[in-house]
Amino acid sequence: MPIPNRALVLVVDGRKMLFFRNEGDTNQIDLRTEAHEERDDAAHDGDLKTDAPGTSHSSVGPGRSSMEETDFKQQDEDNWVKEAAEKLRLRALRGDFEHLCIVAPPKALGVLRKALHKEVEKRVVCTINKEMSGRPIPDIEALIVEHTKAEEPADV
Repeated sequence: MPIPNRALVLVVDGRKMLFFRNEGDTNQIDLRTEAHEERDDAAHDGDLKTDAPGTSHSSVGPGRSSMEETDFKQQDEDNWVKEAAEKLRLRALRGDFEHLCIVAPPKALGVLRKALHKEVEKRVVCTINKEMSGRPIPDIEALIVEHTKAEEPADV
């Protein structure tokens, strides 16, 4: 489905959150930047850890097994993506957009999908599984056009 006029486009990953508005129409997409946020890189994972990984006692026998270490950097990135979902929720409840296109890499898209409010989910017309936050706007527009044209049914 082509992206309609005034549709909101979110391009997000673990570090950047870009909101665009399509000022074009279904035949000619024209993205205009509404908001751009970038988070500071957190301290190195080692600076965030305060202790060694935990261990648990085996229920049978004297053995112990160690637990997987927490990936604080991934946790930080996931929280950033959840923040984008919250911004979408607030905008949807204000009636700020009727149609939404989401562009995000696989991990971020998975986290975002789980965090989306039902009012936001109803407005999603297109999701694209690709890292595009560092790309120029014409590249993002071309990707959306390519993706939405591929969804259109062929004439029989």
